[in-house]
Amino acid sequence: MAGVLAFLLVGAQAPARAQDGGPPAVRAGDGRDASGARAPAAGSTDSERSPAAGVPAIEPPRLLERVEAEAPAEARAARREGTVVLKLLIDAEGRVTEAEVATSLGHGLDEAARAAALQFRFAPARRGGTAVAARILYGYEFRFAEEPPAAQSPAAAGGPGVPEARPVPAAPPVLAAPPVSAGPPPAQGPLQAAGASPVQVTVRGAEAERLRQSAQAITVIETEEAQRRTADLGEVLARTQGIGVRKSAGLGSWARFSLNGLTDDQIRFFLDGVPLDLAGYPFGVANVPVNLVERVEIYRGVVPVRFGADALGGAVNLVTDRDVRGTHGAVSYEIGSYDTHRLALSARHLHEPSGFFARVSGFFDAAKNDYPVDVVAADPRTGREEPARAYRFHDAYRAAGGSAELGFVNRPWARRLLLRAFVTDYDKEHQHKFGVMKEPYGEVTNGETAPGATLQYEQGLGRGVALDALVGYTHGRATFLDASECVYDWFGRCVRKRPKPGEIEWPPRDQVFWEHSGLGRLNLRYRPHPEHALQLSVSPTFITRTGEERRPDNLQAREQLRGAHSLFTWVHGVEHQLNLLDDRLENRLFVKDYVQLLRMKGRLPGLDGRFGRRERDTHRLGFGDGLRYRFSEWLYAKASYEWATRLPRPVEVFGDGAMIVANLDLSPETSHNGNLGFTIDARDTASGAWRLDANGFVRAVERLIVLNNRTDSIQYIHVTGAQSLGVEAAAGWTSPGEHVALDGNVTYDDFRKTSDEGNFAGSEGERMPNRPWLFANGSARVQLQQVFAPRDTISLTWDTRYVHEFYVGWANSGLLASKAKVPSQLLHSLALTYVVRDEPRTVSFTIEAHNLTDERASDFYGVQRPGRTLSSKATLEM
Repeated sequence: MAGVLAFLLVGAQAPARAQDGGPPAVRAGDGRDASGARAPAAGSTDSERSPAAGVPAIEPPRLLERVEAEAPAEARAARREGTVVLKLLIDAEGRVTEAEVATSLGHGLDEAARAAALQFRFAPARRGGTAVAARILYGYEFRFAEEPPAAQSPAAAGGPGVPEARPVPAAPPVLAAPPVSAGPPPAQGPLQAAGASPVQVTVRGAEAERLRQSAQAITVIETEEAQRRTADLGEVLARTQGIGVRKSAGLGSWARFSLNGLTDDQIRFFLDGVPLDLAGYPFGVANVPVNLVERVEIYRGVVPVRFGADALGGAVNLVTDRDVRGTHGAVSYEIGSYDTHRLALSARHLHEPSGFFARVSGFFDAAKNDYPVDVVAADPRTGREEPARAYRFHDAYRAAGGSAELGFVNRPWARRLLLRAFVTDYDKEHQHKFGVMKEPYGEVTNGETAPGATLQYEQGLGRGVALDALVGYTHGRATFLDASECVYDWFGRCVRKRPKPGEIEWPPRDQVFWEHSGLGRLNLRYRPHPEHALQLSVSPTFITRTGEERRPDNLQAREQLRGAHSLFTWVHGVEHQLNLLDDRLENRLFVKDYVQLLRMKGRLPGLDGRFGRRERDTHRLGFGDGLRYRFSEWLYAKASYEWATRLPRPVEVFGDGAMIVANLDLSPETSHNGNLGFTIDARDTASGAWRLDANGFVRAVERLIVLNNRTDSIQYIHVTGAQSLGVEAAAGWTSPGEHVALDGNVTYDDFRKTSDEGNFAGSEGERMPNRPWLFANGSARVQLQQVFAPRDTISLTWDTRYVHEFYVGWANSGLLASKAKVPSQLLHSLALTYVVRDEPRTVSFTIEAHNLTDERASDFYGVQRPGRTLSSKATLEM
C-alpha cells in the first residue's frame, strides 16, 4: 500500500514541478462563485488555475442546438428588428431552465425569444472537467430578410421575418469568470453598432445550487470532499441536519436512516431517480460506495412527482456522474482497521462524432468487523457469568458490484439513449440477534445477488415539450442460513453441541428467495409559457417473491414458503410550476394518485396456517405545494406541504421468511407534512462566506408502521397516531482565501405517540422509543495551499457529533431504575488530507481517525459500535 501511494504522489508532483518554469497562472479576483470558491480571473484558459485558490478555471457553455423563434404577426407587420437580451440559466446537463428578459424589444418578440431559448441545448459550463450550472446573457437578434423579387414568393424566400439568434459579445465579467460566448461570435452588425454594454456572466457552481434555490424542500450534499475521506456514505449523511443514520455494527451492517423522525421504508431511496434496490444496491443506502456518488439530494417530507414515489417522510436521491463529455476515469482505495478494504473505480468516454457514449463503474468492499466489545461471558474455570472483553468473530461483510452503460447522447433523435446493465453480490455474517447482544452466533449468514438493467430515453419533442422515459428490471436471489449444530461462546469457541440444529431457533433453515422487480417511468414536461411549466409522471412497479426451504427436516418452513407473493404499485401525478416577479417567486403545486394491488398465495397468518389466497386493492389520493420567495440574492424563504401516503413494502406485508413474520393486515400510512424555513447565503462579503439555513417541520402521521422487535416474533405493526414536531438549523463560515471553514448543525425532533388507541395505547403522549431526539454535528477545517507544489492543498479537518441520551423502550413502561437507555455520546474524528491537482489529473491521500477518543459508541438498543479506528485512502482522477 505504501509503495502504491508513493508512486501516485510522485507521479502527480512531477508534472507540477515541470511547470514551475512556465508562465505563471493568472490570479483570480476577489469574486466567488456560488460554492464559495474563488473564481478564476477573466482571460484564463481551460488549463489554467488560480494558484491562490487551488480551483480549476471555468470553461464557458457552448451552444449545441438552437431553435428558431417564431416572430409574431404584429412584429412582422411592423418589421420590428433588434435584439432581445435574455438572462439564461443553464444547468449542469446543458438545459436552459430559466430565461429572463433583460432588454425588451416588444411586439411579442420577447415572448418568442424566451420560448425558443428554453429549448436550446448547450454543452454545459465546466470547472475542472466537472459540469456546473451557469448564468449568461444571450442576445437573440431578429432581422428580417430583404423583400423578395416580384417573381419570387415570400415562401420561396423563407418568408418575411426570419429570426436569427446571436450571442451578446462578452466583456470581462464582474465575478471574474471567463468571458462566455454561447456560440460563434456575432459579425459586426446593428447590435454592436448600437454600442452593446458589457455582459456579466455568473457561474453558480453546480446543479446543486439550482436545486437549493428552487421551491423544493431539499437539502443537497456534494460529495467532492467526502470522496477523499474515509467515512462511508452513512456517516456523510449523518453529518447533515435532520438526519440520523444508526448502524447495528460495523461496515455492511443493517442501518436505520431517519429524516425528521421518520425512518426506514418511510423514506424512499433512489439512484439517479431509480429505486435503489432496483438499481443494483440491495444492501441499503449507508453501504453505497461514496466515491460512486457525486451528490445527494434529500427531499424533506415533500417529494416531487417526477420520482413517481409513495413516500411518507421524504426521499433521498443519489446522483452519480451524469457528465457525458470527453474521457474521464477515477479510482480510490481505502484500507482501515479490522481488515477493512474498499475499492471503487469508474471511467467514461464519448465519441463526439457519433455521439456514442460508454461508462463503467465497479466496487469491492470487505471487512472482518472483529472489533472488541464488552459482553457478559461464562468464565471457563468457574462457569460463572462475568463481564469480559471479547472480539466479534462472526461479523464479516463482503460486497462487490459493477455496471456498464452504453448508448448515444446529444443526437438529433435523442438527448440520451442509454442502456445500463449491473450486478451486485454481497454476503453478511451475523454475530447475534438483531438489536440484542446477548447470545453470540457462529454460523448464521445471509446474502443476495442482484443483476438487472435499465433503459433510459430522453428527448425534446419541440414546442416546449420534453420526454424522459425509463424501464428497468432486476432479478434478486437472496439466501439465509441458520443450521449450526454448535453453541458458540463470545470467544468463538464451540463449547458444546446443540440437541437440535439452529442458532436463532429450531428448526434449522437453509432458505433461498427469488424476487422479480420491474419499473416503468414516464415523465412529460410541457412549458406553454416561460413562466409556467406542467409535468406529468406515470410510474408503475411490480414485485413478485417466491421462496424455498432446502432442508427436508423443516417441513413447516417448506410449507410457509410454498406459493407466491406479488405487489403491483402505480403512482402517478401532475405538477404545475410557476415563476413570477423575475423569478423571485416560484411555486410548485402537485397532485398524486396511488394504487396498490396485493396478491398472496400460500400459508396465511391467522387461519391456523392453512394454505389459501389473499387479495387486497388500495387506492389513495395526495397533494402538495412548495413555495419559494427570494428577498435578495442572498436571502430566500421556503414553505412546503404534502398530504403524503406510503404503501406497505413487501418485507412489511410478507415478512422476510427468516426473522420477520408476515402481517397482511397492514394499511397505508398517511401524513400531513409541513416545512417552513429560510436561508441566508452571503458568499461575497469582505469577511468571507456566511451560510445559515433554518427550518421548522411537522409530520402528523396516521397508522405509523413500526417494527415491534419482540423476542418471540418480529413483526411490523401499526401505531395509530404519532406526530413529529421539530426544528433544524445549519450554519457555516468560510474565511477569505478558504484557509478556515467552520460548520455546524443541530436538530431537535419531538416525536410522540398521539393516540390512545391500538398498539401501545397506554403510551399516549410519550416519545417514540429507540429514536434520538436531540443531536448535533460540528466541523472545523484548516487548509493551506501551495505547500509542496504550485497547485496542492493540505487540510486538517475535525468532526464531532453529539447525540443526547434516549430510552430504548417506552418511557412510561417499567421501573425507572431498570429502563434500558442509550447514554449521551460525543464522538470525534480527525482527518489529514493532501491533494495535488494538475489537469487533467488529481491525486489525494487521507489519513483519518474515527472515534478519536475511543468512546463507547452504541446505536440500536445499546448494541456496541466500533471504538477508535484508523483508515487511509488514496484517490486518482484523470
